[in-house]
Amino acid sequence: MIKQSEVSAMAYSYWVESKIMTTQQERLFENTFGLVGEAGEIAEKVKKTIRDKVALNRLDMIKELGDVLFYVAALANHLDSNLAEVLETNMDKLNDRESRGVLGGNGDNR
Repeated sequence: MIKQSEVSAMAYSYWVESKIMTTQQERLFENTFGLVGEAGEIAEKVKKTIRDKVALNRLDMIKELGDVLFYVAALANHLDSNLAEVLETNMDKLNDRESRGVLGGNGDNR
């Protein structure tokens, strides 16, 4: 059994798949709305630190980031990909932008 502290991106992708409760188009919508909702919860927690002048709760943020990660992995799986491919593709994209001096700026294809 994999220790939780040693989970690889691939193992996590498989684990996420074992928790999926919807199928086909319904799954795409549920996972997308779940991702947006969880990202909103992170934004809400950060907003409250400004509005209410309270400290950001690190553990609460980590839990919410885990929920975001779950839905990212679920969507990747639905696209016949996995979290490892998403991580590698993102790193390649950002490294390429950095090497071309366009890390900042606008547009997906810069």
